[in-house]
Amino acid sequence: MTLKTLSYEVRERVAYITFTTPKRLNSISESRLTDLEEVMDRLESDSSLHAVTITGEGRAFCVGLDLDLLKQAFEDMAYFGSIVRRLNEIILRLEQLDVPVVAVVNGFARAGGFEIALGCDLILMANEAKIGDNHTHVGVMPGGGSTQRLPRRIGAQAAKDLIWSARWLSGPEAVACGLALRSVPLERLAEETETLLAQFRDKPRAVLSVVKKTIQGGEGLSIRDGVELEIRNFLDYMGNQPYPREMFWASIKDKPARQPS
Repeated sequence: MTLKTLSYEVRERVAYITFTTPKRLNSISESRLTDLEEVMDRLESDSSLHAVTITGEGRAFCVGLDLDLLKQAFEDMAYFGSIVRRLNEIILRLEQLDVPVVAVVNGFARAGGFEIALGCDLILMANEAKIGDNHTHVGVMPGGGSTQRLPRRIGAQAAKDLIWSARWLSGPEAVACGLALRSVPLERLAEETETLLAQFRDKPRAVLSVVKKTIQGGEGLSIRDGVELEIRNFLDYMGNQPYPREMFWASIKDKPARQPS
């Protein structure tokens, strides 16, 4: 791949994506969209991956659409629409990957950058990082899916408050409201990321995938329909994968039976 605005590498079954335009606060340009589309093609075709991470260089994770792009977009709604649709399609593809996707928020994440993070399964943050939608601060409506994903993550009332207020959340604040999974000091963020990734590397890719698919597929279903979905996926998975049984018996081999307390 020939990438201009980000780096991509695979280490030990994990794909690492890093936005590499820190002087532009890793904002979203047409080149960034093109790079992400190319990376998505690679991610979707690589069956060896067990997880994906996304982070940024410098002071920002990603601060949304680039100012030069916005100058043109505000003068041409058809162009603006094409940009927003490209961004949304990338986020949808990210969301639909078979494996866990982790946003590692190292600094500012707002607007489109915030929406990219919402498309990830898990968000890790530096304590010092700042995350928020921020669109309404300048009288703009969100266009990258935050009105739909944020309520599903933190509830409708909290989502309305966060979007309407356009306020920033620190890492600890994002954890407290359920937006982020964990927050640590910036100097420990890489270490914490690797600790999290370790739990994906040693598990079958198929089980990571079926759990993700079942959780996402159950959103919006009644509990009865959701449990039925889980049962169908369970029977399909267990009937078509030989290693769950092998792994189960291997895990308890030579272990004494637990006695009731």
